[in-house]
Amino acid sequence: MQKLFQIQHAKLENMTTFEDILSAPSVFENRNVLSPHFVPKELPFRDNEIKRVMVAVAPALAGERPRNLFIYGKTGTGKTCTVRRVMKEFEEQKTSAQNVYINCRMYNSRYRVVQRIAKQFIPELDKSGFGLSHFYEKLIEYIKTGEQRRLLIIMDEVDMVKDLDELIYTITRMNDELDVGSISIIGITNRLNFKDVLDPRSKSSLCETEMVFTPYTPTQLRAILEQRGKEGFKEGAVHESAVNLAAAIAAQETGDARYALKLLLKAGEFADERKISMVTDKEVEEARRNVDIDLATETIATLPAHQQLVLLSVCSLSLKGASYAKLGNSDAERNLMSGEVYEEYSKMCRKYKKPKRSARWYREYLNDLEMLGLITTIESGRGMRGHTRLIKPGYDAEQMRKIIMEQSFAKDVQFASPKQSTLSLDGEEGQ
Repeated sequence: MQKLFQIQHAKLENMTTFEDILSAPSVFENRNVLSPHFVPKELPFRDNEIKRVMVAVAPALAGERPRNLFIYGKTGTGKTCTVRRVMKEFEEQKTSAQNVYINCRMYNSRYRVVQRIAKQFIPELDKSGFGLSHFYEKLIEYIKTGEQRRLLIIMDEVDMVKDLDELIYTITRMNDELDVGSISIIGITNRLNFKDVLDPRSKSSLCETEMVFTPYTPTQLRAILEQRGKEGFKEGAVHESAVNLAAAIAAQETGDARYALKLLLKAGEFADERKISMVTDKEVEEARRNVDIDLATETIATLPAHQQLVLLSVCSLSLKGASYAKLGNSDAERNLMSGEVYEEYSKMCRKYKKPKRSARWYREYLNDLEMLGLITTIESGRGMRGHTRLIKPGYDAEQMRKIIMEQSFAKDVQFASPKQSTLSLDGEEGQ
């Protein structure tokens, strides 16, 4: 079979048409099934979470206002997939209740979110030039003229909205003006401590009901990969050990199912490129190196300026071979003391003309970077003078330094601005 597969692939060398490319042999049956964005009919190990989301949104189907729902958990724990699965059934009920999904990486300001909501439900607004107050008034009018319209706004990666307090205030104000109908929010975030930075009023409003998604276990990850693999690959095209390896690697990455699926998808692509008929451990290992770079690039792109500066400081010190923390073991050369990283961060702030943040904020930045997997930290033990946090890069330091410089500082990219203090409705996009 392997020989036949290679003979068929030999035709690739002279391919000149899309028909030739599309008809080439492949290990894939349906690669879309392996996409992290694919929502399967059955969502393993999330029955309880599905039920809780359904209970939370069910009042909208009965003409009542659902409580706002705040969902958090680490990347790849099934948060978005669960909500989308529930919303699919929600839409099938054919009531006056409606929902809109908003990716807050793309719609990252109050103006853009309100604009997106308005355009979803009021097609005639699908053009530029309107101010926030216009969208606000049109949404109020739309809800009031409907039959008990209940709008559910699913805000994925809600922490990316730079003026979230103002957005929550705006939606709360809308509800205060409505005598019929309502707007409710389902906020989804990967940041476990995100609600702690919200204004107290915003926190009490957004977090009326809360859910935490726990990471998948190694056994669960393996079962998920087996389920997707059966649909995504041709029969016999993936070695069992390759599935086990992908699951084990992802389990080390805090139970991230998205990461596991990306590994398997990339491994299959490598198999096709190499003209082989089966995905093995070798392809998974190579996929790991590529996926790590992709994930680091994607994650770093979303970081605010000061978190990038802290990460850049960690990478720079690691590459310089600065005064590393002495742990008295073989891991010593890879660890940096928190104090020296903060000192380097201060230098970076001066270099790039950014106001230095306090040590308290610096510690929060470290927490966020660790949660995203961009750094790892441990508390110092015996053999150190005093008590400090020991830090090392989560990915290759040179690769991350290069990503930061190419994406941000070297290109003079404008970072997310601090939250605006005004709660006015007169602002336009970009203000």
